[in-house]
Amino acid sequence: MGKVVTFGEIMLRLSTERHLRFSQANFFAASYGGGEFNVAVSLANYGIPTAFVTRLPDNEIGACALKEMRKFNVETTNVIYGGDRLGIYYLETGAGTRGSNVVYDRANSSMATIQKGAIDWKAVLKDATWFHWSGITPAISESAAQECLEAVKAAHELGITISSDLNYRSKLWQYGKSPKEVMPELLKYSNVILGDLDTAFFMLGQDKVNPNYQDEKSLPVLYDKLFEICPNLNTAATTLRYSISASHQQIGGVLYDGKRLLTADIKDVTPVVDRVGSGDAFMGGLIYGLVNDSNDKKRALDIAVAACCLKHTISGDINLTTLDEIEKLISGDASGKVSR
Repeated sequence: MGKVVTFGEIMLRLSTERHLRFSQANFFAASYGGGEFNVAVSLANYGIPTAFVTRLPDNEIGACALKEMRKFNVETTNVIYGGDRLGIYYLETGAGTRGSNVVYDRANSSMATIQKGAIDWKAVLKDATWFHWSGITPAISESAAQECLEAVKAAHELGITISSDLNYRSKLWQYGKSPKEVMPELLKYSNVILGDLDTAFFMLGQDKVNPNYQDEKSLPVLYDKLFEICPNLNTAATTLRYSISASHQQIGGVLYDGKRLLTADIKDVTPVVDRVGSGDAFMGGLIYGLVNDSNDKKRALDIAVAACCLKHTISGDINLTTLDEIEKLISGDASGKVSR
């Protein structure tokens, strides 16, 4: 089985407890997370050899982040050091009709100040069969975007499957360039893209679209246009999320492979323990399914949806769901009974 390599930023997560507001908090719970790291942990948890590439500060907090990676059996051989600080994000978890809120403190972080050419990507990817990145990395700084492009080009040249999660974060694109100036060059190499069609067209600088994910006639037309713009694309998927409240979500999924439109049944998730990282759980499940059997994309989609649903029940960024739990949910068992 080949190795999956992911590239991005790991951050210190500081969250209020028991759904407290920032103004009510007397202390914050500390943990670690970040989109591409979360995907790496999911895959390692499923038994896929996985490596995470990032840049850490050479201090005690960077050492703690490295320890976190190793704790989850994620390879750290190609982590590099430099910069002054680890990025931080603060999380206020919502409940009921009040949504969650995130405040980023990651300006001038080690990853934000990474420079083009800092990583020898051909050496890093020499034994990899899959490379994953997300739209968060090119959003944090121009130099991070440039290094991400170096990685994508190297992976493409080596014939490695490339996946990307669009992960649009409006609060991050602050360095003077918009997604449509950066993302088209990156996405043209992608074989697998996860994200809403409206986000994809926005990032690619195309006219606005309003996809109806229930319309099996109009949807393939939009996906075909996306496939035309991204010439290496063979799989596009999106999480279907219907937010009843912060405490009650309905989750499904759609996948298009250029010929077939596949859907997964909508599942209720209530109560929600922690929504953060659920999209990364979907991505991890999708990659796992495609790595194991690239021809059975319906199963890959079902795994992704089940992983996403189960992540909502787990506190923290990281999806600690087992394959047995995923299989149980796919089979229709959502009872949550005690396993004795």
